[in-house]
Amino acid sequence: MAWPIIFVFPPPASVFVIAMSVISFTGLAYSGFSEVRGNHLQYSKFWKITNKPASQKSKQIYLSGRRGMQFIYAPAFLAGLTSLVFFPHNDDIRYLLLSSALTLHFLKRLLEVQFVHKYSSGMALDSAIPIVLSYFMATVTAIYTQHLTITQGLPEPPIDLKYPGIVLFLLGITGNFYHHYLLSQLRSSSSSSPSSSQSNNDEDYKIPKGGLFELVICPHYLFEIIAFVGFSFISQTLYAFAFLAGTVFYLTGRSYATRRWYLSKFKNFPQNVKALIPYVY
Repeated sequence: MAWPIIFVFPPPASVFVIAMSVISFTGLAYSGFSEVRGNHLQYSKFWKITNKPASQKSKQIYLSGRRGMQFIYAPAFLAGLTSLVFFPHNDDIRYLLLSSALTLHFLKRLLEVQFVHKYSSGMALDSAIPIVLSYFMATVTAIYTQHLTITQGLPEPPIDLKYPGIVLFLLGITGNFYHHYLLSQLRSSSSSSPSSSQSNNDEDYKIPKGGLFELVICPHYLFEIIAFVGFSFISQTLYAFAFLAGTVFYLTGRSYATRRWYLSKFKNFPQNVKALIPYVY
């Protein structure tokens, strides 16, 4: 029987890829629902909001915000860079585009961590570990799945989405960077100092303004989703779409929790500002 989905490669013969597709989707979707229920991954404004008993909280290991984010993004960046240097597949444009996009995405994140973001909060190590594993394994699996489409000779999807994917990827990372920059301008210069990096002082936070912040509180998440749509279109593998679906669930939950947090902290928070999608959600 022919593979019925005309915009996706047939699944490669790999138990690992199939398993990772299920794990990535279910893990991210569960994290999204957990955010809605108030069980947050402890970073950014939620870094010390937890349902754990006080005895367990005191035993947690915390990283500074900057070190935590570097820890999260560096392995995925190195995985993408390694794929380009040691497994280039120079004769396959889709593989090169995907590996390059993933490498550029995480390089951008590392540069933002170093030169753009200002931190007044930290990150719990037990939250950092699942995030770093998710990014690293997603990058490795996405590239490995693309490798299998070449080595197993899988037929190209009848509908080619890789060039629209490039446009969406560039739009996504550009919009994400712009709104990260706007967020950084809201924070005081002292927010990035070592002493304040552990303070989690809510007074450092302000209601974001400018760009799509006038319509949604998490436009950076919206553009991150657009970038992951770009990855999926470039790749056109079942794994890429599974990871995209899980990412949408997670960022939808995280944005909902973020809007709820702003509503709780600011009495003048504008009610017309949605969580993620302008005028809708």
